[in-house]
Amino acid sequence: MSTTPNVPYRLEFSVEVPGTPEQVWQAIATARGMSAWFGPTEMEEREGGSLHFTMGPDMGSDGEVTRWEPPRRLVYEEDWAALMGKDPDALSPLTSEFLVEAQSGGTCIVRVTSSGFGTGADWESEFWDDLAPNWMPFFDNLRLYLSHFPGQEATHFEAAASHRCDADTLWSALSEALVLGDEGTSVEVRGATGTVERVGERQALVRVIAPVPGMLSVYTFAEADGNALAGVRAYLFSPDAAAYARREEPAWQTWLEALDVPAPSPASTGR
Repeated sequence: MSTTPNVPYRLEFSVEVPGTPEQVWQAIATARGMSAWFGPTEMEEREGGSLHFTMGPDMGSDGEVTRWEPPRRLVYEEDWAALMGKDPDALSPLTSEFLVEAQSGGTCIVRVTSSGFGTGADWESEFWDDLAPNWMPFFDNLRLYLSHFPGQEATHFEAAASHRCDADTLWSALSEALVLGDEGTSVEVRGATGTVERVGERQALVRVIAPVPGMLSVYTFAEADGNALAGVRAYLFSPDAAAYARREEPAWQTWLEALDVPAPSPASTGR
């Protein structure tokens, strides 16, 4: 197999979001904005600036802003090899481009392209197959953020627990325990009241109204060891959010760990 990174990979999609180009730019091209719908972000907001995304307690991604053209075009490169724990020469940088196009009626189209070059290894194809389903739900967060919380700073909390089952079984248990309904349904999720804004494959997005306004994403996904992870990710927008997050994060962690999940059948454990 070739060891030269000359096998191209590419993901392209577009989303329509509310707001002016300047409001959308604030959301997609600043540390404060990215942290409010994606994940905790550090960014030097200029061409050549450094970039860091926090992706969990022990995981992050480093990069550099390579194009900075407010309010229309942002390009950044991430160290794909370091992110995946691979030889630096085995992979090109992972390049992401955001283009903002104003529409009539107070919305913008955001065109997103991610691309890179690898060697054609199986794990590379799996990475790109998983990229869209893992990344695109965040753009529902972006739409909701621009609809209800534009320009506001987010307070985060996140909790997750692994269970010995497949991701679909775990999602059924999680959504049933939280009594999640269809899109548009009013819900109470562990003491927080709000509305189900989006239901996707093994994930749902709730706009929380009280006791602290914000967004709550709940999800499950398969892990490499055959288990599945159930998680919650919160973005809160209130002066009271920090105290609420300090209280709720450990409570969610305990709740997720204690989630009642059907035991795997002998057939499924034998696969």
